[in-house]
Amino acid sequence: MNSATRSTFAAAGLQHIKQELAKGTGISIIALVNGLLEEAHAKGASDIHLDPTGAHLRVRLRIDGVLEEAHLFSKSVHLEVIARIKVLAGLRTDEHATSQDGRFRHIVASSECIDLRVSIMPTFHGENAVLRLLAQQAKSFALADLGFSPNDQVHIQTAVKKQSGMILATGPTGSGKTTTLYSLLNQLNSPRVSIVTIEDPIEYAIADIEQIQINPRSGLTFANGLRSILRQDPDIIMVGEIRDAETAGIAVNTALTGHLLLSTLHTNDAATTLPRLLDMGIDAYLVASTINIAVGQRLVRKICLNCKGKMTQSGVAVYKGAGCEACSGSGFKGRVCINEVLVATDDIRQAIVRKASAAEIKAIAIKNGMTTMQEDGFAKAARGETTMEEVLRVIHD
Repeated sequence: MNSATRSTFAAAGLQHIKQELAKGTGISIIALVNGLLEEAHAKGASDIHLDPTGAHLRVRLRIDGVLEEAHLFSKSVHLEVIARIKVLAGLRTDEHATSQDGRFRHIVASSECIDLRVSIMPTFHGENAVLRLLAQQAKSFALADLGFSPNDQVHIQTAVKKQSGMILATGPTGSGKTTTLYSLLNQLNSPRVSIVTIEDPIEYAIADIEQIQINPRSGLTFANGLRSILRQDPDIIMVGEIRDAETAGIAVNTALTGHLLLSTLHTNDAATTLPRLLDMGIDAYLVASTINIAVGQRLVRKICLNCKGKMTQSGVAVYKGAGCEACSGSGFKGRVCINEVLVATDDIRQAIVRKASAAEIKAIAIKNGMTTMQEDGFAKAARGETTMEEVLRVIHD
C-alpha cells in the first residue's frame, strides 16, 4: 500500500471518529490518538500540533515544512487526548501548570516503528501538545539525492577525506542540516574508524556509531560530553550543535588535534558561520586553521511529479503542480535542499585571519566559484524541481 492510499485510509478512519463524536457516541481516546499518529505518518508529516481553543481541539500537521489544518475536534476530548499522550510519553498526568517533555515509540498499521518526541505546554485555553515524528533509522541518502550539485559534491567529498578539521552545516531549524551530516556519517562509517556523536535529540539511529544524548540535568552538556568523548579514542566526532563559546572552543581544539569534527550552527548563510565563531571568542587563526568547508542550506518543497505541468509566463517556461490526491491538493510532494558550499581556500583563510566581514568572505567565495543558495534555488526552479515562488519564500524566511 503506497503512502497516498495509507493516507486515505487513515483520514477515513478519523472522519468516522469525528462523525461518532458529533453523534455523542462514546469514542475510544486510544483509537483517536492512534488515528492521528497513523494519519501523520501516512502523510509524511514531521510534526503534529494539538492546540486547544475556546470551543475546539485544533489539529495541524506540518507537511514538507508547512503547517496544514487537519481536524477540529470537540473541546470535550481535549483533556483526555492530552492525558493519553502524557501516558504514552511517561509524563505526569496530574501536572497541568508547567511544561513537560517526553518521548515514546509507536508501531503504525504498516508495522513501521516511529519515535515521537513530545512537548506539552500550558496555554490560555489549556495544555497543548506538539509531537515530532522521528524515523527510527537514518536513511542513507547520497549527496545527489539531497540536492547537492556535482561540483559541490566534489568539494564535500574532498573535505570528508581529511583526517582533521571542521565541516559545518548552517541554516535555521528545519533546514536539513542534521540529515546532511548523517549522510556524511553513513558514508564515513566503517570498522576502521571510531565515530561518536553527541546530540539533542538523537534524531535517527545509525548502526555501528556511538550516539550520545545530552542531558543537562545530569550535567551532560555538549561541552562536557565533548570533553568525555575525547577520552574515547574517536576518529570522527559529530556535535549536534555549537551553541555557546565553551562548546565552540572545545570543538575547534578537537579539530586542531587530529579529529574530523562535524557540527551545525544557526546562521543565515555559509559565510556568516566564520565571523560567528569569532564572535564566540575563538581566535581567528584557530578558525582559519581548522575550517574545511561550511555548508549553508534551506529546504524547498518539490513539485509533485503526479500533477506537474509546464506553462509559459512572460516567454519563460515554468513548472507548477496542479494539485492532486497524491499531494493533498498542494501541488508539492517532498522537499529538496538548496545550498551553498564555502570551501576554505587560502584566500578565505587569510580573510578570516584579518577578521573580514561576512559580506567580504562571501564575495571572495563567489569569486572562487561558490554558487549561492539563491542561485542554486533558481537553477532547481528552472529545471522544474521546485517553483521560483517557493525559492523566494524560503530565502526570504
